[in-house]
Amino acid sequence: MKDITLRDLQDLPPTLDLMTAARILGIGRTKAYELAKKDEFPVRTIRIGDLYRVFSTDLLRLLGSDASIPR
Repeated sequence: MKDITLRDLQDLPPTLDLMTAARILGIGRTKAYELAKKDEFPVRTIRIGDLYRVFSTDLLRLLGSDASIPR
C-alpha cells in the first residue's frame, strides 16, 4: 500500500469513503465501521444508505494541515 503524501491530501475530493479516511488515520476496517456506527469516528461522517462518507476538510483539520483543498 502506497504512503499518503501531503500532496495526496491536497488533491482529495470533497468527500471520501470511510475506508480511505480510516487508512489515512491508521484505523483498521473493523474499528472504522464500529466507530462510525457509534458516531465516534474521529471526524464527522454522513451516512448515505449503507455508505459512510467523510468530509475531506474535516480530515485535513484533524491532521492539522494548513493545506486547503483546491477547487
